[in-house]
Amino acid sequence: MFRSLFLAVCAVWVGSEILLSFSRRSRSPDSKTQDRFSLVYLWSAIILSVTAGNILGWRGIGCVRVFDPWISWLGLLFILLGLVLRWTAILTLKRFFTVDVSVARDHQLVNHGIYRHVRHPSYSGGLLSFLGLGLAYSSWVSALVIVIPITLAFLYRIRVEEKALRSALGESYVRYSLTTKRLIPLIY
Repeated sequence: MFRSLFLAVCAVWVGSEILLSFSRRSRSPDSKTQDRFSLVYLWSAIILSVTAGNILGWRGIGCVRVFDPWISWLGLLFILLGLVLRWTAILTLKRFFTVDVSVARDHQLVNHGIYRHVRHPSYSGGLLSFLGLGLAYSSWVSALVIVIPITLAFLYRIRVEEKALRSALGESYVRYSLTTKRLIPLIY
């Protein structure tokens, strides 16, 4: 049962990301793309890390046998919670969400809903899902191979995005940054 549910959730996850990559690119002539290859870097890290993590997980390398079924189910729960968090963030941003870092002329600071607590909840959700993917294999090696490179890619992207937002939104974004954490409420 777990394997079928795991594969179904992963199919929905991958499908939603493919849909986003085609439907939420900045196409407006008044938007200014400032991506600095962060999307390429992020997708490269995701493809390589997830491929390696899946191979390690399927082969059982680094498996934790003590709590095996519980860790796998916890991983699946993290994937689902991460997806919910990511989609809540995307739906809160509405038209201001793009997969490439770009700022429209009429871009506005969104600081309500989930953005009241965290500046990058979409990335928080993504990272939670990737952690869940590694844990779903009950493999600490798989979890590390997936999470570390993807986290580094997200951190680079956050720097690029925050620079673009500070430039476009000015002091209002700086003040907002002082009252919220980047990825984890009250921590970071």
